[in-house]
Amino acid sequence: MFGSGSGAAHQSSRLSVPVLIPTRFVWPYGGRSVFVSGSFTRWLEQIPMAPVEGCPTVFQVVWNLTPGYHQYKFFVDGQWRHDEHQPFVNANGGVVNTIFLAGEDVVPTSFSPETSGGSNMDLDIVPRQVEAVPRFSQADLDISRHRISMFLSRHTAYELLPESGKVIALDNSLPVKQAFHILHEQGLPMAPLWDFEKGQFVGVLSAMDFILILRELGNHGSNLTEEELETHTVAAWKEGKINLNRQLDDNGRYCAPRLVSAGPYDSLKEVAMKILQNKVATVPIVHSTSQDGSFPQLLHLASLCGILKCKYFSNIALRHFRHSSSSLPILLHPISEFRLGTWVPNIGQSNGQPLAMLRPNSSLADAFSLLIQADVSSIPIVDGNDSLLDIYSRSDITALARDKAYTQIRLDELSIHQALLLGQSENPPYSFNGQRCQMCLQSDSLHKVMERLANPGVRRLVIVEAGSKRVEGIISLSDVFRFLLG
Repeated sequence: MFGSGSGAAHQSSRLSVPVLIPTRFVWPYGGRSVFVSGSFTRWLEQIPMAPVEGCPTVFQVVWNLTPGYHQYKFFVDGQWRHDEHQPFVNANGGVVNTIFLAGEDVVPTSFSPETSGGSNMDLDIVPRQVEAVPRFSQADLDISRHRISMFLSRHTAYELLPESGKVIALDNSLPVKQAFHILHEQGLPMAPLWDFEKGQFVGVLSAMDFILILRELGNHGSNLTEEELETHTVAAWKEGKINLNRQLDDNGRYCAPRLVSAGPYDSLKEVAMKILQNKVATVPIVHSTSQDGSFPQLLHLASLCGILKCKYFSNIALRHFRHSSSSLPILLHPISEFRLGTWVPNIGQSNGQPLAMLRPNSSLADAFSLLIQADVSSIPIVDGNDSLLDIYSRSDITALARDKAYTQIRLDELSIHQALLLGQSENPPYSFNGQRCQMCLQSDSLHKVMERLANPGVRRLVIVEAGSKRVEGIISLSDVFRFLLG
């Protein structure tokens, strides 16, 4: 079928004991039963591979190999497969992956006929030039971006509206405390604000507001007290926040930031660009039958997740791709090839922003400072080896509203681990299949990453090393859309 390769590559005659190098083999494409076999087993033994904890579609095994050149292939659900994202060669009986492990006096030029196995699986004795998967071309990128842009331009926000459901808006005259209790009880990360006097939607109350309020409470010089939260309205808080972050208009006058919203007939591309350009999580879809915009109706809260899950976009970008990969060629390539997401230095292409990580014994005050200063929505929580333990997100903040937990804690004394325990008695409202940390590998294709991000409640994926779960980066929905829309 394939060809018999060397079970042991060239060894130096000076070595009486063969040098063995632990080598990790990874199959990141799923399956029920996965094995690996190769020249190092003389193609006679199939080595079982086990799924990685937290990544059920990723299989791995560590096997001791001698230095030199080896060929291998995966046996997945009864079929021989090779990994297109790893070096491979065309052998007599098919395509096999290759690996070269450096060692003393070892050169990857040929196998010795005397050491080749006697298996009936014929293998090229002299390996050919390795045919690595080419990096993406600018043409592939342009084609994919153009097709996605055209599709999003042809469809409207109206198509995001569910057949049934509810949209919750908050009266901005509500006390801050009551407003956040509502967010927590409804499992919402944010809600639009309605001003009865003006008869319009005037803003959004989000988890970031709660973070700023809790920091204000923890500030000894603050004018805001716990008692005042009982009467301090959302409108008053927003007004105070505006005074701290005032902006000048074109005439040099101070102006309040406007609510970022969209209409039902705005294109999906326009909605996505509003989210990206204004760095917001959602955009309210508001409609008014009056020419002056009075009596507006709140129809929906549009998000990048909703656009990705839109049945039209999902059918074109994800399902149709399975049958016609040439339609969006860029989705074939691994995410490590792109300047996509935020990476640990020297692992991937960074977007210039350092990856923020914290230890579980870090204080909640440290987490709040990082969320605000680094302007990120989540922070991987890692151990001393930078292996992923958990993730702390802005959406976790509202758990502190439960049972008035925020009145009983000090931010600089409560650890992140303790803060996460406060919400463990409830089902995490923003998790998929009960897992808080959704992960991927840097070898995963963009298509696979988008499929995972399309799952309910998944807003980001932590990029980890197979096996150790060492954090290598993080990729969010915003990163993907910013890349696809150029």
